[in-house]
Amino acid sequence: MISYLQIERLTKSFGSLKLLEDISLGVAQGEKIGLIAPNGSGKTTLLNIIAGREDYDRGTIVFRNDLRTGYIEQMPAYPAEMTVAQAVNAGEDNLKVTQMLTQLGITDTNRSIGELSGGQIKRIAIAAVLAAEPGLLLLDEPTNHLDIETTEWLEAYLCRQNISLLMVTHDRYFLDRVCNEIVEIDRRRIYRYKGNYSYYLDKRSERRDALSAESERADNLLRKELEWMRRQPQARGTKAKYRVDAFYELEKKAKQKQDAGTTVSLDVKATYIGSKIFEAVDVCKRFGDTLITDNFNYTFARYEKLGIAGNNGTGKSTFVNMLTGAEATDSGRFDIGETVRFGYYRQDGLSLNERATVIDTVQDIAEYVDMGDGRKLSVSQFLCHFLFTPDRQRDYISKLSGGEKRRLYLCTILMRSPNFLILDEPTNDLDIVTLNILEEYLCSFKGCVIVVSHDRYFMDKVADHLLVFRGNGDIKDFPGNYTQYRQWEADRERTGKDTPSAQREKTPPPTLPRRDATPGERRKPTFSERREAESLEADITRLEAEKTEIESSLNSGTLDHTQLTANSLRITLLMEEIETKTMRWIELSE
Repeated sequence: MISYLQIERLTKSFGSLKLLEDISLGVAQGEKIGLIAPNGSGKTTLLNIIAGREDYDRGTIVFRNDLRTGYIEQMPAYPAEMTVAQAVNAGEDNLKVTQMLTQLGITDTNRSIGELSGGQIKRIAIAAVLAAEPGLLLLDEPTNHLDIETTEWLEAYLCRQNISLLMVTHDRYFLDRVCNEIVEIDRRRIYRYKGNYSYYLDKRSERRDALSAESERADNLLRKELEWMRRQPQARGTKAKYRVDAFYELEKKAKQKQDAGTTVSLDVKATYIGSKIFEAVDVCKRFGDTLITDNFNYTFARYEKLGIAGNNGTGKSTFVNMLTGAEATDSGRFDIGETVRFGYYRQDGLSLNERATVIDTVQDIAEYVDMGDGRKLSVSQFLCHFLFTPDRQRDYISKLSGGEKRRLYLCTILMRSPNFLILDEPTNDLDIVTLNILEEYLCSFKGCVIVVSHDRYFMDKVADHLLVFRGNGDIKDFPGNYTQYRQWEADRERTGKDTPSAQREKTPPPTLPRRDATPGERRKPTFSERREAESLEADITRLEAEKTEIESSLNSGTLDHTQLTANSLRITLLMEEIETKTMRWIELSE
């Protein structure tokens, strides 16, 4: 394979902090590599160094001759007075970039950058870089600030193109579908996995299991070595130096086990929440010509976990701002229960004092954190659960990475023990380890949750149903996760009608017409009911056959990841439809 980029023994320090140490990495033609590492480990710094935006202490970076490289930054910046056309160098001699802008929904190239949202600016940067047709593309959190529709367009585009990638992203569906290799930086060592994100998870688990077994053996040997060292006379120390060296090597292996088990723990007690949460009553809201809600009504249930999805500009953030009272309704109202205690993680709410230390920031909120069951944690212990070591707790916030600041912001929200969490784009800048634990916490959270997110993976794991903002006041209430919604939309477009899986579970089945029956008498079914039962039997038989066929294909081991995903989605919908039809058939039989 032709080498496009080769990095050897790259080292980068900031003062006493050694961020990258002896990093060696290569990108060959056709490789699409996802880079995974914890927040603060230097992912963005590495991309900036490769792109020539930052210097480094030592090492070598070699590109293939005449290689065209493109870089899409996490937060592209342009002068506010610059027009879109100027930002992308669009004109009659550059039709390719104008076409790319159109595909990304940017049609007015005379607008100034200062008038645009963060998502629109990101789309402009993407259009400018992709239109240049680079051979090697560097991407730093490419899906941040993009709506789901644009993310899926970019995902499909990168899958089609014969282009080499090195990208940093927390978007796990994006990683799984675009990348053919994953590179993990773990405790300053690099591990390469020749496959997508699903393959990486499988092989990483095997590596961790092997490390755990090795560390277990090291622990046992360490105890024996410790006993030997305690018995060892000082005079014989030099003769058994190899035993002393072996002891310290075993100690290092045992410590690896402890490091490998380090996770973010978010098991924080939620305050009591009553049965009344909130009710939206005829809520109307408009911004100029843009209709957000039109006589919207909704009753929120206790312990409900609701996902809010939709394109940028459809009113998702406005909706939660109205709910929390930060934005007034034009008409209608939200009736909030007396016991509701909001914890609101805002997309733009990160306003930490850069001159304060990590621990001082949290101590300003409380001296301890109530974990429930009589357990309390000091502020320092609580921060350790968020991977802020005692040394890191004493650092000024100005020294933290963007992801670490987000993690600290999340900490300040959760430690107040809210019973109703509202999370507006919580996944931006958080690493995958933090996201995994946050997802686990939200799934077991003894309170209510509303999540506004463009992260499809996160939405699928957390939300049990959706409000989909389609624009112009059209809000779809869907009983399922985001992937199921997309499958339902595809089925609806194909058949031209709603599928049974889209029916709201809380809606009672239609009451069957019946005459009064005397005690002990069994009513005979009507002709139409018999016909419906026969039709249901045929449908259930057909669906069961399709389900069996898909199960066989899933177990065959011959499907690629795209087919696996499609078949997994289809079998979920089949099971829902079979259950719905079976329950109706039983009802008719009775």
